[in-house]
Amino acid sequence: MNHQNLAAHWMPFTPNKGFKAQPRMLTGAKGMYWTTDDRRQVLDMTAGLWCCNAGHGHPHIAEAIARQARELDYAPCFGFGHPLSFELSERLAELAPGNLNKVFYTNSGSESVDTALKMALAYHHARGQAGRQLFIGRERGYHGVNFGGIAVGGITNNYKAFGQWLAVDHLSHTQDLGRNAFSKGLPEYGGIEMANELERLIKLHDASRIAAVIIEPITGAGGVLPPPVGYLKRIREICDQHDILLIFDEVICGFGRTGNAFASQTFDVLPDIMTTAKGLTNGAAPMGAVFAGDHIYDAVMASAAAGVEFFHGYTYSAHPLACAAAMATLDVYEQDGLLYRAAQGGEIADYFEQGLHSLKGLPGVIDIRNYSLIAAVEFEPLAGKPGASGSAVQSMAWEQGMMLRSLGDAIAMSPPLIIEKHHVDQTIGILEKSIRQLYN
Repeated sequence: MNHQNLAAHWMPFTPNKGFKAQPRMLTGAKGMYWTTDDRRQVLDMTAGLWCCNAGHGHPHIAEAIARQARELDYAPCFGFGHPLSFELSERLAELAPGNLNKVFYTNSGSESVDTALKMALAYHHARGQAGRQLFIGRERGYHGVNFGGIAVGGITNNYKAFGQWLAVDHLSHTQDLGRNAFSKGLPEYGGIEMANELERLIKLHDASRIAAVIIEPITGAGGVLPPPVGYLKRIREICDQHDILLIFDEVICGFGRTGNAFASQTFDVLPDIMTTAKGLTNGAAPMGAVFAGDHIYDAVMASAAAGVEFFHGYTYSAHPLACAAAMATLDVYEQDGLLYRAAQGGEIADYFEQGLHSLKGLPGVIDIRNYSLIAAVEFEPLAGKPGASGSAVQSMAWEQGMMLRSLGDAIAMSPPLIIEKHHVDQTIGILEKSIRQLYN
């Protein structure tokens, strides 16, 4: 491709000037590998952007999308429906934990989060508690880039130029390098102590003003931080004590990433509302889904006058092609056992964990953390360049044939769930070489 043709595209979350000087162009993908414009095969250790859980180019998913495009390319969802969206909803409700039986469709994780926040407000309003307008998020939490998501999120760069247009406060993040560095699985120390900070915030703001707490079961873009032992259960207990809703953002964790369909099942903590996207369609079509507990839906329906009960939705909600992609993706997950393949303590998760922690002791490595098939390696900041070591390792790995995700002074991995041991071996070899190259 002529690099002079790159100017028109304003790229998201990208140093545009740097990219256009040295483009990284992807032209194809199959299974665990990308094909680049110079015909290299590059190992995908990120599942795209945490979404291609069944690997790339699965024929069953591609065929389902093509077939649906021929039969029904689009259907409006405001006051009309199409059968596939109802079939998909039933299937998802059966997969979901507890009473999360109502499914509302969006087009992305960002839209799922804003939808979940509106659901929480609508629920409290329906019960005569419209004063509950405040949300509690968490430092380093990522909840998409719409205005609601950046407000409850805890990544400063995502909101500092745009403001925070909701009443919010934030729990502290859960990283404790002093006590929990190089944890395998859930960190051992501090879970209850960290969760109890929620009690302090409730006393500060008063429970009668708080609508919901929203957190990722495992912090993703904020650094891959598995919750310390007991943390999530204690957060749930405190929310119950004060009649505060709990929203789990499972956009990254959902659909097999933690060895169950959802992290709420892995950690045995049931939220009131759960956001999803990414793995729902294996990245093959834009789609998100918000799962609401029956009590949320029933309260909103019961209090509404005749007509529209929830004034919210999107032109492409439950898009037929996305529904077809999701149905086919669920087929693949079921047929290949992918929702449970990454279980902590299972063969591939153990092999991945052992390989990663073999890097302990390399120069510059200050932490390795993982749960199932999600992990991060954190590095010492480079002199005079805080936050640059992750992108340096990412660039070195790319040149050696592997895609990683850089997060400041760390790199993150969330490989497709089809990963095999030889892919792990390739990953560890490239990582070790890249780290030694940077910190020689």
